[in-house]
Amino acid sequence: MPIIRNPFIINGYISPAYFCDRKAESEILIRQMTNGNNIALISTRRMGKTGLIRHCFQSKEIQKTYYTFFIDIYATKSLREFVFALSKEIIESLKSSGKKAIQTFWESMKSLQASLTFDFNGNPSFNLGLGDIQSPDATLDEIFHYLEQANKPCIVAIDEFQQITNYAEDNVEAILRTYVQHCNNAHFIFAGSQRHIMGNIFLTASRPFYQSVSMMHLESIPLEEYIKFAQKHFKEANKTISKEAIEHIYKYFDGITWYMQKVLHTLYDMTPVNQVADISMVEEAICQIIGSFQYTYSETLFRMPEKQKELLIAITKEGKASAITSGAFIKKYRLPSSSSVQSALKGLLEKDFVTQEAGAYQIYDRFFGLWLQRNY
Repeated sequence: MPIIRNPFIINGYISPAYFCDRKAESEILIRQMTNGNNIALISTRRMGKTGLIRHCFQSKEIQKTYYTFFIDIYATKSLREFVFALSKEIIESLKSSGKKAIQTFWESMKSLQASLTFDFNGNPSFNLGLGDIQSPDATLDEIFHYLEQANKPCIVAIDEFQQITNYAEDNVEAILRTYVQHCNNAHFIFAGSQRHIMGNIFLTASRPFYQSVSMMHLESIPLEEYIKFAQKHFKEANKTISKEAIEHIYKYFDGITWYMQKVLHTLYDMTPVNQVADISMVEEAICQIIGSFQYTYSETLFRMPEKQKELLIAITKEGKASAITSGAFIKKYRLPSSSSVQSALKGLLEKDFVTQEAGAYQIYDRFFGLWLQRNY
């Protein structure tokens, strides 16, 4: 295990020691996986879906019995890019299982143009690029053939699964559903952060994935658990953090995991040994974080179309904005016409500047929102 200078991890997953709570959710997810169910794991962005999945993949029940593969398809735009991401992940994950495991997979992949070699010590070397996926349909078929024939059952986690609805191809849902349905040796976690789109995929009777999964919603970690987690790690470094400071951060960011970790990470660095991080330091930590992103935020706003910029600032000032095309909202923030607002909103949603939940719109990046509030 690498040496951890700061226990409040903001990128990736290290080990259970640096993972806060999620005991009940971990038990449910592991039970669903080991019972052969496919799962749709849904939550807002940055709530900790990735960490939870990787935490469960590290459990003894999963590690000793299954091959586990995790891909994030947020940046993919086509079936070809999806197939490339999955191929690359399987190869990388099988490295730790030895030469035979990788060879078994590679021998299944007749359509790949890349080559695989092994050095004197049996370490694999391959150079797989997107251009090596010449026939996505054929390669996908080979991947699922491998999953079905693998010498251990497989669990495949696909993060930001709702992205497939934006692919250039129209029939990706139907294609994947057919493969998933007939693959008995692999089970799937479909994780997503856009609740309404994920709900449509799995709960609409006319869609291919209708009633094909167990639904699981991920909410904020309870405040009491975060207090125990934070105070424990501060104490281990001969530091202290007040309960009030943790409560303040939790309320500030609605308990969303990544923001909790980011502010606690900064506070931990700011607090000398044998000193106390109290509520008065929270604002200083937040200002420090926002300051580190200031150039990025300025550039983002500069490049944004004027109407999108005006609407983003209005939504930010509102906090959670509903009925944004109403006359009242438009008048309050001196926006152009309703049609202009709808057009700007479409652009903001497509670029993930705002999210929609329960009919209300909110800025996605809370720190960006705070920067906007303080400067506009």
